[in-house]
Amino acid sequence: MKKLSDEVTKEQLIADFMVVLADAEALLKVSANQGGEKLAEVRAKAEESFRMMKAKMSGTQDLLLAKTKTATDATDAYVHDNPWSAIGVSAGIGLLIGLLIGRR
Repeated sequence: MKKLSDEVTKEQLIADFMVVLADAEALLKVSANQGGEKLAEVRAKAEESFRMMKAKMSGTQDLLLAKTKTATDATDAYVHDNPWSAIGVSAGIGLLIGLLIGRR
C-alpha cells in the first residue's frame, strides 16, 4: 500500500511540474507580445506555481533524506550484528556483477 501512495505522489509531482512549465511558457508568450495587466497576471500565476513546486520539492527532499538515513542506520546495525553474513552477501553480489560484466 505504501508503494501505491509513493506512485500517486510521484504522479502528482510530475503533474505539478507540467503545470509550472505550462505557466512559464505562457509567461514567455505573453511577455513577448503584450505588456501591462495581462503580463502581471500571468507572471503572478507563474510565481505562485514555482512557489508551490519549491515547497513540494522541499518536503519530498526532506522525506527522502529521512528514509535514506533510516535505511543507512538499519544497514549499519545489520552489518555490525552480522559481519560474516554481510561479507557473504557482498561477495555474492560481486560475483554476480563480475559474471554479468564478463558476458559482454
